[in-house]
Amino acid sequence: MGTSHPEASRPIKPQPPVTLLESLSPYGSRKVTVESDGLTTAAYLHDDTAPISATWIANHRPAPPSSDRARLDAGRAPMMPAGRTKHPGGRPPLQASALEALWFEEGDGVAILEHGRPLAVIAGWSDMDRGMPGYSRDVLGQTPFGWSLDDAMEGLAPRLERSRAFWRWRQSPHGWGQFQQGVLSHLLPRLGPGGHYWDASAGNQPLTGVTERPSTARRPFTVLSTVGMSCQRMPVVEQVLDDPSGYARIELALATTLPPAQAARVFLWLATYPWRAVTWFGPGHSVRWYHEPSTFPLGEGEAVLLLDNPGVLPGEAEPPDLSGFSFGGDPVRWLWVIPISERDRQLAKERGSAALVTRLAAQQRSWVIG
Repeated sequence: MGTSHPEASRPIKPQPPVTLLESLSPYGSRKVTVESDGLTTAAYLHDDTAPISATWIANHRPAPPSSDRARLDAGRAPMMPAGRTKHPGGRPPLQASALEALWFEEGDGVAILEHGRPLAVIAGWSDMDRGMPGYSRDVLGQTPFGWSLDDAMEGLAPRLERSRAFWRWRQSPHGWGQFQQGVLSHLLPRLGPGGHYWDASAGNQPLTGVTERPSTARRPFTVLSTVGMSCQRMPVVEQVLDDPSGYARIELALATTLPPAQAARVFLWLATYPWRAVTWFGPGHSVRWYHEPSTFPLGEGEAVLLLDNPGVLPGEAEPPDLSGFSFGGDPVRWLWVIPISERDRQLAKERGSAALVTRLAAQQRSWVIG
């Protein structure tokens, strides 16, 4: 005769949700919370305004035969049906002290670890609006509330290990300095000795700087380059490109005859933008200036166009070839900043960046700013 569960014979009133874990991404753009109301535990990934995705983690009472619509309608995490959980009888409540968050290098996804082992993952591609929840260790198969983590670990396990190694290195005493010197050493034979160096991130992650390479007798303009954007992969790239390796790491550069300290201010906006806005920069992308046009630091303009081959526009000299640097097994791509008008940006949006480049070239717009 089976053992009866007196608790299961009467309705259990859920408790107010208790937060077991809350973690902000290292870039400050997303937050994960793990909450339990005594019946279930679930994880939620938020941006600045709303939840992006979620995953059921555990039932703490015997599972129902099917989903409880009333809990969903009340905004509660559902109890997983008995046929879709490894623990149909329920599992003990999770202990907050056993939980920690491991953020992806890109900052767009996160793993919830229990005693150091993956319990749930909400990846960068997880999206409730597209019917793609996160992954949970206790889920069997795919459900609207969570997908099996076991089934996804072949692809996720190496990623989680890379993320763990990345943050361990990034937080080490010498990690940032080693990377910084690597970029500066790469630029030296290509752009000449450095001048000023400015912090572009106010000490926040991702750490980024701007190096000035003053004009020379052979180059009548200054080149400014970011240092640090390529230290971590950009978010989103893998969701739009089949092979993101050649596009995931970038630095930005610009050539100018404007006062360098003035032009460098554009990088206070651009250098951390991909991680702050959870997006990516690629060749031909255009980005609208966030403030009044009168504050745009590159003279006349309301946006920027990013080109990996600025030589398609006229100029007094050939653009320096900055290729050849790699990090984390990925090549680093330098994108050059070209100021454009809002009208230009709309043309690129409607007809593609190639149409805009053609128009700029016909206007004899130089890739050298100023």
